[in-house]
Amino acid sequence: MKAIVVEDSRLAREGLVRMLQAMPVLEVVAQAGDPATALALMQALRPDVVFMDIHMPGASGFDVLEQLDYMPRVIFTTAYSEHAIRSFDFHTVDYLLKPISAERLAVAVAKLTGDQGEAAQGEGAKPELDYNSKIFIKDGERCHLVSLDAIRYIESCKNYVQVFFGEQRAYVKKPLNSIEARLPQKFFFRANRQHIINLQAIVRIDESISQGYDVTLTGGKVLEISRRNAAALKERLSF
Repeated sequence: MKAIVVEDSRLAREGLVRMLQAMPVLEVVAQAGDPATALALMQALRPDVVFMDIHMPGASGFDVLEQLDYMPRVIFTTAYSEHAIRSFDFHTVDYLLKPISAERLAVAVAKLTGDQGEAAQGEGAKPELDYNSKIFIKDGERCHLVSLDAIRYIESCKNYVQVFFGEQRAYVKKPLNSIEARLPQKFFFRANRQHIINLQAIVRIDESISQGYDVTLTGGKVLEISRRNAAALKERLSF
């Protein structure tokens, strides 16, 4: 898996590169210390994953990513926590706060491959579900046993989500990011900050006025794919 490290602090950049070079699943093909160099390298090399600093002179990491014509997977690295919500407009795998420990970095890299092993277990993570799995949802007095492939979309409602399946919906008292971590990425896609969609439920895709896509799902529900996530969707569904 090809990786690029973008970090304006030379010492922090070199330290992160050293830690990543010890991980055989990754090949660090380049590093950049400023936004312009980062953009040029990413356009030329098209890495699978970018370790992206957010605060840099002249432009932010978000600004760099918004100029790409494709969307790599992104692990953000920053000393600030306030940008965590915006980071999920991108193909975000993890959000690391500096200083970054080798143990925390290993957890983030494990998410790239789905091999969360001991590192993920240390954080209480559960394994990714299979698309043919059934999940148990207790919503108030009602209990549901829902096939994962029957879920059309999932909607965030602050600290809980609504799961839409068939003609029904149910509440789950977990944040959307926690639910996303267990869904098979081959079939479920983060459309925007509030929604995850089942790719198998898409019946129509139209360009939207915001330069993203409007997708129509079985049952007629229309959801917007954010402009940034539109590139990732196109890449996922194209030859």
